[in-house]
Order: sequence, then structure tokens, then C-alpha cells
Amino acid sequence: SIGALFQRIKQAGLLLEAVKVSPLIEKVSDHKDFKKLLRTRTNVLVLYTNTGSNVHSLCASTRSRLVFCRMTERLLHIRDPEGRKLCKKVKVDPGSRRGGAELLHYKDGTFHTEYNRPATFKSMVAFLKDPSGPSLWEENPEAKDVVHIETEKDFRKLLKREERPVLLMFYAPWCGVCKRMQPIFQQAATGPRGKYVLAGMNVHPAEFDGLKQEFNVKGYPTFCYFEKGKFLHHYENYGGTAEDIADWMKSPRPPQPKTPEVPWPETDSQVFHLTDEGFDSFLEEHPAALVMFYAPWCGHCKKMKPEYDEAARVLNRASDVSSFMSAHSAGREEPLVTEHDRAGWALTAHLMKRPAASDTPGSSDEKSRSILKPPLIPEAPPPPERSWEDQPSSVSHLGLEDFREALKKKKHALVMFYAPWCPHCKNAVPHFSTAAEVFRDDRKIVYAAVDCTRGQNQELCKQEGVEGYPTFNHYNYGKFVEKYNGDRGETGFIGFMRSLRGRDQEKVVKRKEEL
Repeated sequence: SIGALFQRIKQAGLLLEAVKVSPLIEKVSDHKDFKKLLRTRTNVLVLYTNTGSNVHSLCASTRSRLVFCRMTERLLHIRDPEGRKLCKKVKVDPGSRRGGAELLHYKDGTFHTEYNRPATFKSMVAFLKDPSGPSLWEENPEAKDVVHIETEKDFRKLLKREERPVLLMFYAPWCGVCKRMQPIFQQAATGPRGKYVLAGMNVHPAEFDGLKQEFNVKGYPTFCYFEKGKFLHHYENYGGTAEDIADWMKSPRPPQPKTPEVPWPETDSQVFHLTDEGFDSFLEEHPAALVMFYAPWCGHCKKMKPEYDEAARVLNRASDVSSFMSAHSAGREEPLVTEHDRAGWALTAHLMKRPAASDTPGSSDEKSRSILKPPLIPEAPPPPERSWEDQPSSVSHLGLEDFREALKKKKHALVMFYAPWCPHCKNAVPHFSTAAEVFRDDRKIVYAAVDCTRGQNQELCKQEGVEGYPTFNHYNYGKFVEKYNGDRGETGFIGFMRSLRGRDQEKVVKRKEEL
């Protein structure tokens, strides 16, 4: 329970103080100190408790805090009235909870969520590293049939006592492939119980470097198969299903040796393969050539090779094209790559006797043929699109830092929350800008825009209930009134504001009549 956790942390703090280690435990009882902590630490886990212990804070990382707030009745009245004030101000009553404790998480200075994971050091540290991420694998109820190993001692003990075959997954919590394979692995573990054991062990910490060297763990995940405590094989079907794992466990076998890949120049290809020595002479002999600079290990290059080969075959059959498809393995010959300004692999350059006429990031046969036909003048790239903020308009562009303050001064504000890449937003921009121009001289009205993709604006857009782009909100002196769901043309935007101003005038007339 969280109450028991508090006792463990208290003991750990006393131990740290006893051995004179840099203090990880600090007292927090004053509301101002607590607010300062939230401002200076972006990731804080707070335990409110009435167990009668001092107010503590345990630093879990450089920018994270695990805080303990005293709430004992006796100490509140006699020795520490500040603790009671603090918990009242933040509206927390741990006494109403089972065990007399409540564990809450604060992110970027505000409440984020209630901590509902197991009350262990390991779980809390994992939570603070990624508050929105998944819980530890061993805490997943669906992984109950996987044997989770925490220490090297437990690992040795398992191999010594276990008579059944063991398939062990060495993994790291941050590894994407591991996360993808864990559900498959745990599903395989629920199958034929009693016949074999599937186990998992996080070996990313440095303390397991010796273990990783012993079993040749050079990447994550690595699967090792053991029989009677002895390592026999690696399992390497990383794209397999739970059924594939179960089938392999019925008849374990070492990974099959991979067939060495035939170098591209040695295949049946009509592409001319060039080297540094023959590169210039080839261009002298041929009027034009499309050259692909590639590296043998590059995945994009391998993906492009079949299309490039096919384009070469088409060109060689054509009578109206006097150009050639060629390739240069740039993996070992850097000087030539530099000379022709290649900034990466799988890039093609259309070369005549002088280099670098145009670039093409991958093409089909027809496109390749059209590139190699005269005229050989590359098209100029389109000019970069100007951002809305850089265009002259009467729209006020706001962000998290000035949003509230700017709207407080306006009786009516229509705010467009948008993303620059959104086509519906782009369509609305000219109409919204026209409406802003119509009301530019009215000091009580503003048409404003917020780019939700920019920095801290993302948090602002969440706070304002933005779930799609564009979203239009109407505010009255900074207070949200309603969402605008009318026409997104200038007629709709202008008509909406005119109706609001019309109502304002009616209220003024009514007051005058009453007087």
C-alpha cells in the first residue's frame, strides 16, 4: 500500500542521512515552497499522508521530484500547522483515502494525474521517466505467465533449478522492437504451460554488461534458448507470431546462415557500374547519363534498385533516347561523392560532361526516360510558402505567453486555432483575414489566430478544447463563450461579429430607455 511505501521511503531517507550521502530527502510543508517546487521542477510526484512522519521530498532525477507532505492530526495542531494549510489549499484530504495517503502527479506546474501504479520504487522511477507511457512489463496483468527476472542472481538461480527449456528475452524498456514483441512473447507464454518457460530480463543497466558479453547481447531484444542451464541457440525471428515461437520451442534449432547478397555489379543488370577511375572517361564517351550514387548497405538504395534496373532495360530498348543509366558505389569512394555534392545515398544526378544538372529522389521508368530526353534544364523549385504570421493582415497572432492578457482587453474575440499544414485552415485564412480587416478600427473586437503546432502553444490548444483544425472559439473579455460552427467564408465570419455588435447596441438602447 502507499502507507507502507511511505515507511520504506522514510527508512531509506534516514539511512541516507546516517551515511552522510547528499540528501535526497527534504522537508516540504509551506505552501509557497511547494508552489516554488512546482515552478522549478517540471515532473513532480507528491505523496500526501497522515502517517505522522516529517514532510519529505525525494529527488528521483535531475528534473523530477517525489514529494512527501505531512498530514498528521497531532502534528498539524501542535507542531506543524503549515502542513494542514498546504493540503487545504491544494484541496487534498489523504485522511479520506484508504491507508491515509494519496499520491498525485504534477506536470509543468499543474496537476496531471493520480498515480495508480504499484507503490514500488521501480514503478515510480519508471513513471517519472515517462508519466504518459506504459507501465513496466512485469506489472502488465497479461504478462503474468512470463517469468520476470530482476537480478543476475535470480537469473542464475532460474537456470540452475529449471528442468524445462527456457527462452529468455533480454530487452531494454525504451526499445521499440522489444515493445512490439512483448505482447507476442507473453501470448506465447500462455500456451502450453508446463512444457517450457518464457522469461524476460531488462539488461540495459550497466550492472549487466558482463551478462550481455557472456551471451553475445549486442542489440535489443536478444533471445537466448537454454536447456538444463546451458545456452544452446539464439532465436532470431523478430517478425514472428506467438505461434511461430511456440512452433520453434517444439523443435529448437540454431538460426540458419543467411545467403550472402550478390553485389549489384555482379547481377544481370543493364546499369553501367562506375568507379573513380572510369567515371570521367564514361561521361566523355556518353552524351548524358543518370547516375545513382549509392551505398551497398543502404535500405533506400536496395528498395530503389529494382526500379532503376527496369528503367535501364527500357532505355536500352528505346531508339529515341541517347542517354544511359549508371550507378556508382559511393560507400568506399568518398572523393567522387564530395565532388558531385552528394549529401546522402540513393540520390541520382543527371550528368552531362559537366556534373550536377538535376537531382531526382527516386523515379519510375517513364520519369527516368523523360529526364534523360532533351532539353536537359531542371525545373526551378517552387518558392517557399510564407507563414501566415509573416503576411500583412489585421489578424492578431497569439501564443501561450500573451493569449490571456490580449483577450482580456477585448469584448469580442474570435480565435482561430490552426495548423500550418492543414488544408481546411489554409482555405479559411484569406476569409478570416478579410473579416479582421473589416473590423480593424473597432477597438472592442479582435480576430486572433493561434498556431497549435508551435512550442508551448500545443498545451494552450489542449486547454482550450481544440480537438481538430481549424477550431474557432468566441471569447468575451477573455472568457470562453462558445465554439463558432458557422460558415467559414468571409460572409460567415463578418456576419457572426456583426450580430454580436448588434446585440450590444440593443442592450445600450434598452438601458437608455430604462433610464
